[in-house]
Amino acid sequence: MNSSEATKSVLGFLKNYFDLLGVEVNLDLMEEDEVIKVDIKTGGTSSGLLIGSRGKNVYSLQRILNSVFAQDAKKKLVVDVDGWRSKEESRLKDLALKTAEHVKQTKQPQNLYNLSPSQRRVIHTFLSQVDGVKTQSEGEGNQRYLVVMPS
Repeated sequence: MNSSEATKSVLGFLKNYFDLLGVEVNLDLMEEDEVIKVDIKTGGTSSGLLIGSRGKNVYSLQRILNSVFAQDAKKKLVVDVDGWRSKEESRLKDLALKTAEHVKQTKQPQNLYNLSPSQRRVIHTFLSQVDGVKTQSEGEGNQRYLVVMPS
């Protein structure tokens, strides 16, 4: 199955999924080199339900889509609801910057807890471009956390 057929299959799957949920959405799928972006627009009516606490529902739907369509799409599917991803990334970068400034001032490491792997990745990547600090993840499983320290 080529990628445009896979995109049509994903679109059909999502239409059925949201019909079964009884949630009205507008779907926009955009194919890029390595990913298929799935943009779900709710008009604000059910975005909280679809996003979930700390994005758990967005990430769960994304995992389901990637599991079901990995063979056909041959690309990673990335799901967003009402622009939540860009807002979340901005929030995380703001947290990273404030933490980096605190670490530079105090010269003491600062731990950031309760971050998902993707949230840690955003902060690691962002702070790798900030002078004066470095990051590392510590702990295992659900106890994993990010440490921002002076470089």
